[in-house]
Amino acid sequence: MLQSSFNARVIAATEAAPLLDEMRHTGATDYGIRRMMTKGEALAVALEGIDRRQANLLKQEMLAAGGDVAVCHGISAEAVERTAAVIVGSRRQFNDLLARLAQEPFDLPRMGEELRATLEAYARRHFTIRLGTRRLAVGPRPAIVGIVNVTPDSFSDGGQFRSPDEAVAHGVRLAEEGADVLDIGGESTRPGSDPVSEDVELARVMPVIEGLVRRAGIPLSIDTRRARVAREATAAGACLVNDVTGLQGDPEMARTVAAAGAGVVIMHRLGEPKTMQTDPKYDNLMADVCRFLRRGIEAARAAGVPEDAILVDPGLGFGKRLEHNLGVLARLGQLRSLGCPILVGPSRKRFIGELSGVEVPSERLFGTAAACALAVAQGALLVRVHDVAAMRQALAVAAAVTESAGKVS
Repeated sequence: MLQSSFNARVIAATEAAPLLDEMRHTGATDYGIRRMMTKGEALAVALEGIDRRQANLLKQEMLAAGGDVAVCHGISAEAVERTAAVIVGSRRQFNDLLARLAQEPFDLPRMGEELRATLEAYARRHFTIRLGTRRLAVGPRPAIVGIVNVTPDSFSDGGQFRSPDEAVAHGVRLAEEGADVLDIGGESTRPGSDPVSEDVELARVMPVIEGLVRRAGIPLSIDTRRARVAREATAAGACLVNDVTGLQGDPEMARTVAAAGAGVVIMHRLGEPKTMQTDPKYDNLMADVCRFLRRGIEAARAAGVPEDAILVDPGLGFGKRLEHNLGVLARLGQLRSLGCPILVGPSRKRFIGELSGVEVPSERLFGTAAACALAVAQGALLVRVHDVAAMRQALAVAAAVTESAGKVS
């Protein structure tokens, strides 16, 4: 996908299938329906970092196409130099705008190409993810990533699997319950947690990875922020690196992933685990999350990680208060603009306890199922969970409903 300059996000889009379905039931001709569809598909796209000249021309051209653009009031009076923008219009008006921008100065052709790529990315619903020599197809059925924590202090299951044999047996059970991937972690990243040394992390995860390579029969992910741990884990058979720093922690991580031929999960996080929940603040929640994830995507590409090996995760609970977590889940579909499969990890997290009044993390099964189902409806294609069997049942229903919404009867 084109490198982003304007952090473009589709923030609203009419679902085409129900509109098409109703039009066909009217008895209209195919030609008439095609013309009407371009008028009926409404879109709203947000941009940022637009200078005054670009903003004025953008608004002028979208007005000429029949749509409109919201920009800062001071732009027209030359009181401000830069603005964010929201472009609104029909599919036909957007197509007209793209053609018009291609003829304009001030880097507007590049803006048009970014808009085009963003709209194409947003429309994508199926991916085949490259995980080393393996391939994982996702969409419309979401993949389930089973959690195998080998830490004494994880918020939900810390210390539950005290020996490598117990952790391996747990991973095998999750695979038998229907997990598509197993994610092994040896350092807790719960709020307030302290870091551990590389040697301690390796001592925890390597025997488990080696055992699961022999026994699980499904792809393995290493949940780590350290390049050395990722390097040794992938050498032992892991084929996905789940980096909670979004490739913005260890400077060697992106190159390590590329050299291993592994996939990578780029996760958003605000702050460090020890203090990230103290007082997290955002200027614009989804814009900030998208901007961070784009930096990670660009770092992965620059290091040579293939496009089809990159996943994104909004990082529920990582530097986010209750309202932030709810906002991310409600607007998760905006991340489809990034052109990568979306992974979410709401499993048993604190915000579910806050909403449900359930204090014990292991008892937050139903709240987790609700969060996962809503995420899938918004476009998530992988969910990272503790309770695989229950989530598989819930997500079978959520995926079927989501798929049905995109079909014409």
